[in-house]
Amino acid sequence: MNLATQAGLYLHVPFCRQKCPYCSFYSFAPTTRDLPRFVDAVRLQMRQMAELPEVQALSFATVFFGGGTPSLIPPEVSAVLLADMRRLFSLGSEEPEITIEVNPGTINASGLQQLRAAGFNRISIGVQSLGDGELRQLGRIHTGEEAVAFITAARRAGFDNLSFDLMYGLPGQTVTGWRETLDRALTLAPVHLSMYELTVEAGTPFFIQEAEKRWVLPPEEAILAMMDASEIAVGRNGLLRYEISNYAQPGRECRHNCNYWRNGSYLGFGPGAVSAFGGGRRASVADLDKFCRSLADGRPVWDEVERLDREAAFRETVIMGLRLLAGVSITALRQRFEIDLPLYYGQTLGYLLDQHLLALQGDRLFLTRKGLPLANRVMAELV
Repeated sequence: MNLATQAGLYLHVPFCRQKCPYCSFYSFAPTTRDLPRFVDAVRLQMRQMAELPEVQALSFATVFFGGGTPSLIPPEVSAVLLADMRRLFSLGSEEPEITIEVNPGTINASGLQQLRAAGFNRISIGVQSLGDGELRQLGRIHTGEEAVAFITAARRAGFDNLSFDLMYGLPGQTVTGWRETLDRALTLAPVHLSMYELTVEAGTPFFIQEAEKRWVLPPEEAILAMMDASEIAVGRNGLLRYEISNYAQPGRECRHNCNYWRNGSYLGFGPGAVSAFGGGRRASVADLDKFCRSLADGRPVWDEVERLDREAAFRETVIMGLRLLAGVSITALRQRFEIDLPLYYGQTLGYLLDQHLLALQGDRLFLTRKGLPLANRVMAELV
């Protein structure tokens, strides 16, 4: 596999109508002057990065506008930013996958049509739940019915490659309640579905609420039952699990995220975005004011370049690749890093195989059905 052909472009939009209490990403409610400052700075950052020799050697296959809430940017502005990317960076001969994340209640039907006309061909909708009580608790600004109507509007706008997100393991959620949410979601016929267990991150309002015992998360056995229910339900609807949290119709897997999981190259634009290319990883400062000032002064927007040594990069590639159900190729890893995986991990690998958490078939190492819900523990052994 030629990783250069798998490079991706990512734009982090740090704006949200309001901050969700579980979110730990850099985002905030913008003022009227924040949007034009952000757009001008990002356009300048793209021009500067396009001049780097390591970047000019890359070919890009995917574009992803994420956040935050990218649909808070006017569609005509998103169109300009996408046009800049097409002009400045070498997109491959195949039609690139161009995704934008949107939230119900932040863009109307006309705006969706504008995005499709601008060249966005994949849409990822932040539904999270179809239950109004759960949505209120999660701090979302839409109702379940509004989410359903929004999905219909996205299809009418021409988005046939349509994904949406759901969350499970919510405070007070039962296995029965999750099944009802999932069954209703599947009637909407997504071609891609991302399902994430709620993780309470330090520093978020949810972290404080949990510490104060305002609510209780479902027990582990209920979480495992929700995972089982998810796999059964999506399997009946033609979606195949291809990553720990992601399901898709064959051929509709998210190519942009697959590049991350294969530890490929990508450029990140915007405050808080990460780039990985030329053997180094660079994280932009997660502060809009500092981000804009650095670019205006001609200074880098990242403080330092992290360079992993060969073994650390090998371990990271193994751990990330095991998120995919196809796992990792021992031959490809040996060619890329000149490291033999079975020999490198030795007894640790033997233990994980004996416990039936990992399986080794031919050239590929992958998580077993038993290992999937215990993925974090498996990864910790391989770090």
